[in-house]
Amino acid sequence: MTDGNHIWNYANIWESIAAAQPDENAIVQGEDTVGWGEFDREADALAAFMIDRGLEQRASVAVYTPNRAEYLISYFAAFKAGLTPLNINYRYTSSELAYLIDNADAKAVIFDIAYAATIEAVRTTLDSVICWIAVGVEDADCPDWAVRYEDAVATDPAQRPFEAGWGRSNEDLLMIYTGGTTGMPKGVMWRLHDLIAKSDFGAIPMLGVPSLERPEDAGPRAVASPIKSRSVIAPPLMHGTGLLTAFAALVGGGTVILLPSGKFSAEEMLETIARHKATRATVVGEPFAQPLLAALDANPGQWGLSSILLMTSSGAMWTRETKLGLIRHMPQINLIDSYSSSEALGMGMSITNAQGETQTARFETGETCAVFTEDHRRVEPGSGEKGLLAVSGYCPIGYYKDEEKTAKTFPVIEGERWSIPGDWAMVNEDGTLEILGRGSQCINSGGEKIFPEEVEEALRRHEAVRDVAVTGLPDPRWGERICAVVELMPGAENPGDQSLVDWVGGQLADYKTPRSFVYVESVGRAPNGKLDYKAIRQIAIEAEEKAIA
Repeated sequence: MTDGNHIWNYANIWESIAAAQPDENAIVQGEDTVGWGEFDREADALAAFMIDRGLEQRASVAVYTPNRAEYLISYFAAFKAGLTPLNINYRYTSSELAYLIDNADAKAVIFDIAYAATIEAVRTTLDSVICWIAVGVEDADCPDWAVRYEDAVATDPAQRPFEAGWGRSNEDLLMIYTGGTTGMPKGVMWRLHDLIAKSDFGAIPMLGVPSLERPEDAGPRAVASPIKSRSVIAPPLMHGTGLLTAFAALVGGGTVILLPSGKFSAEEMLETIARHKATRATVVGEPFAQPLLAALDANPGQWGLSSILLMTSSGAMWTRETKLGLIRHMPQINLIDSYSSSEALGMGMSITNAQGETQTARFETGETCAVFTEDHRRVEPGSGEKGLLAVSGYCPIGYYKDEEKTAKTFPVIEGERWSIPGDWAMVNEDGTLEILGRGSQCINSGGEKIFPEEVEEALRRHEAVRDVAVTGLPDPRWGERICAVVELMPGAENPGDQSLVDWVGGQLADYKTPRSFVYVESVGRAPNGKLDYKAIRQIAIEAEEKAIA
């Protein structure tokens, strides 16, 4: 399937689809649509523009916009030209932005005009950047140091970019910058071949769609398909969950549907699903699912949701109660909870539907998944021993410019190369995984390891708790003690610390119950649903100091 005659690059697949169905929609956002033919043409023009500006093979192209069509077009353009696209978090400050662009050696930056001031503060220090391309320049003037996106894609190239340049290969890359919770952001390097292989070369088992034998077969397969995926992508494309699920929809010849505002709103998402008769949707666990359920409960029957067959999530847990609530409103839906990270895709999966459910935080293991102790012993099912989740098979080639972290995260065990990003788990007797959490946030209280996610999950089941973040605070006796930063449901009465202690104590061992609580308006999740544990810890420390004063 993947011999030397086949180059597995997303561009090869999408070009085949664009040629076969140029008038079908590739991207929809509100009233704006991008047909497959336009998707292909603009990407060609943008790729040729970057080559003409001096970008060489595998040069890094940073994309710095909110969710909009140009985000995906920019990635398509990079793939066409054998360049390496990467993501920039649009919440970054100027200094964080400068670090990432410098670390990635970015040669081109495609940015939303709304972020021009953030760039301007550090632009003169970024010597690697050859060209800046501004998206969304309408009423605002384009900076003199940038080129308007519309100007960059205005001219159709005489030849496709790879024909005029250096071709494509199975070594072409995508970089996903991840992180800040365990240090500075780091670029996870994926070969496009390996990413496509990880998704079984475009197979869709639930629909009986087989793997592609050649990239060029994607177009004919899309035309022949009786069901076209219409996928609402709610999370930011700047994170792996949103980006890779968008890629999957496009590989199938489907349509990526972005929320009109470019950011998550439960009501807007439900309206978008109903309006476009979406078949699939992507969320990030409880931070997205809970507001969806609240909107459905408050407005039963308002949206026609019979078309939605699948909702996938990755990046944050969601509770059994929320899943069952969503199924109550959409009895035909399958809820798929995928446990993955940028470094390790497919560590585990659970499925919940009207016919059955998988317990929260319990996942069926992937075929290439295992759990190892810190000294690289395999954890046996039912042993009660804790270990680190690991995935073998198709994995990233490493972190960009960081050999030390690469060696630690991608060790060779039992003669195989594994990806071990730092997630702790136990293996149950039946072989399922019980996820404990990310080791970097682990709290050590009296020698006991406590994973914040486990305590958060217990607290989030309380009817008065909308969201929660758990952190460790210094303790003279125990080393650390647990503090819970709690966001209550709108209008809910504070149940009181002791009530919450008793609630957790009814589910977990006593040493896992919080010893103090801080109540906030919002725990401040990022658009991708993740928590900033450094900020959470600071909130807890300041609340404690204020109480003492």
